[in-house]
Amino acid sequence: MSHFKLIRYQNLMLIALMQVFIKYGLFHPFGIDITLSNFNFALLVLATLCIAAAGNIINDIYDVSIDNINKPEQVLIGKKISEKSAFTFFIILNVIGVGIGFYLSSNIGKPEFASIFIVISALLYLYASYLKSMFIIGNIVISTLVASSLIIVGLFDLLPAITPENLATQSTIFSIVLDYALFAFLINLIREIVKDIQDMDGDKNGGMNTIPIVLGRKRANYIVFSLGILALFIVVYFTYTYLYHKQLAVLYFLLLIVAPLIYFCVKVFSAQYQKEFSFLSKLLKLIMFFGMCSILIYQYVILK
Repeated sequence: MSHFKLIRYQNLMLIALMQVFIKYGLFHPFGIDITLSNFNFALLVLATLCIAAAGNIINDIYDVSIDNINKPEQVLIGKKISEKSAFTFFIILNVIGVGIGFYLSSNIGKPEFASIFIVISALLYLYASYLKSMFIIGNIVISTLVASSLIIVGLFDLLPAITPENLATQSTIFSIVLDYALFAFLINLIREIVKDIQDMDGDKNGGMNTIPIVLGRKRANYIVFSLGILALFIVVYFTYTYLYHKQLAVLYFLLLIVAPLIYFCVKVFSAQYQKEFSFLSKLLKLIMFFGMCSILIYQYVILK
């Protein structure tokens, strides 16, 4: 059970769901040309999860001293799992993930795509060991990697199947994937800053240069509020532009994404205590989940 907690299996499940929703909630219902069989898609999900899990492990290894201050009851490295065992687990997961990446890339006739898995694995290591402590850079890198877990489905499943005849259709569907990747990037970026505010005391002792440490908690709150308003504007614009004539879709977005985002913006503006930021972080994860679930409604509101 400790190993499942170490890899943050709940977050991995969310990544897997996002990829499954794109494949079976967007690609399949619209009958577009795809490349990956069900088995190869399962391998793509497995490769993504292995590399993401390895990233979580190396992050915990480097964060032991900080986590002992911020959340001592949740620290696993050195208590329930030795650092050597955790590092071995990190290596094994990376080898599996990158190995599957090489196989899939060769299988779809795009061997150069194998570099994607290597780059992501390397960035996760750099994030944990160095980039995380840099002002804003770490937040942007990890949020970009979260967004890439959606984009990679389009790269492996749509891109190799593009022909001159289906270019317009494939491009339209891929643009929807990019829209959701942008949403995932922005929500995760906000959540990363919220977590930095929440972990401010431990991060100070760890020599971090996060946004709240450099600019102060109050200014960090303003930044989070501004990003929340930006996310709200983007969601409303997307809903109005593409789904305004689909009442079911509009209702879904308003109740499960827009309303929680408004509530988040209201609460974060005056948040002060660690418990408040912990709640807001969980709220953002819920918003992310409902945002990804919205992929499933397109087949019912567009194809009907």
